[in-house]
Amino acid sequence: MKPYTTLEEALASRKPGKKGYTLLDGENGCTNGCRCGVSVYDNTEFPPDYGAHEDQEGFYVLEGEGTARLGDLEIDIKPGDAFVALAGVKHTIKCKMADRPVKVLWFHSAV
Repeated sequence: MKPYTTLEEALASRKPGKKGYTLLDGENGCTNGCRCGVSVYDNTEFPPDYGAHEDQEGFYVLEGEGTARLGDLEIDIKPGDAFVALAGVKHTIKCKMADRPVKVLWFHSAV
């Protein structure tokens, strides 16, 4: 177990076609579903299908402006903002302008 990662390692391990990447997970010693990473949203509309998790997921906005949908709640987001999707709450993000995507640091933790 290696309790750290580098950005280069994270980028090299991302899935084909994905803009985001996982930074820490079980391979780094995280337990009980603890994980964190970065996601990039360049869609200007909410996707028709988005999901919820059995655990809670927190977000910290790194770049861009947009809107987060948490269940029926929609909130405007910008760099420096943070929010949480509680367990079982459907959630997604859209950006205001496609050429300025929203980049978030996300983390999952056990409930």
